[in-house]
Amino acid sequence: MDGSEKNASSLLSRLRQQSDAVRAAETPRRSTEDILRDIDQRLWRLYRFLDEVLAHLAVIKPVVAQQFRVDQLLSLSGLHFEQGFVSYRRRHLAGQELLDYVETFYRLAGRQPLKFRVAPGSVGNLENRLRNAGIPFRYEAELDERKVIKAGSFLITPAVTASVRFSPDYRSHEIGVRLTNVDRFESVDLEFKPEQFVEDAFEDLVHMMLGESNAFLRRAPLAGVGAARKAPVIDEEVVYRVEKTLRSR
Repeated sequence: MDGSEKNASSLLSRLRQQSDAVRAAETPRRSTEDILRDIDQRLWRLYRFLDEVLAHLAVIKPVVAQQFRVDQLLSLSGLHFEQGFVSYRRRHLAGQELLDYVETFYRLAGRQPLKFRVAPGSVGNLENRLRNAGIPFRYEAELDERKVIKAGSFLITPAVTASVRFSPDYRSHEIGVRLTNVDRFESVDLEFKPEQFVEDAFEDLVHMMLGESNAFLRRAPLAGVGAARKAPVIDEEVVYRVEKTLRSR
């Protein structure tokens, strides 16, 4: 590219930026009602998307490319998608019926129980970790001839129950997302701007649920990180109206 072409390209780039800035300044400011309605509609699209995706996954039952570790003692892998469902609740706010939250639960399961044997000193730690992670297990103490515990024997059901909760903050115009046991045994909170809540993001979430990619985590900052939250823009008592839950599959 010669100098004249570079200058033309640079000029065109500057003109585009200036044009976009003028258009943004001239765009009428949306009303609070329109903003709330937009957040609500985006959550409804999410609900319908997850409803269909979970139905397909319950039939296909794909193996999840994810490894769930319990400290350094135990690792669950080769789990398959077993079942899931999505639910929501609505509330009355600012004169509108809006979604209060959308939440999906799903279960991953292994094919065969796992037998695990640990030293007596590790029994308590493993028991606590399994309970905190919600992993079903059965424990038996192995005794020696003097009736002293020589080892702890665990029969573990390889299963993980995970959830993702989407909680809109209509006052600050944000959507909070809490992922629990999605890619590890812990919870992670993210904050989305409504305009980030698009189908591409929904697809990234499903890829993460299946252990294929963590791109969803890069779409939004961790909750509480960054600039201070906006001041409230709605001053109205919240009244909950109705709760609906999709049947379990």
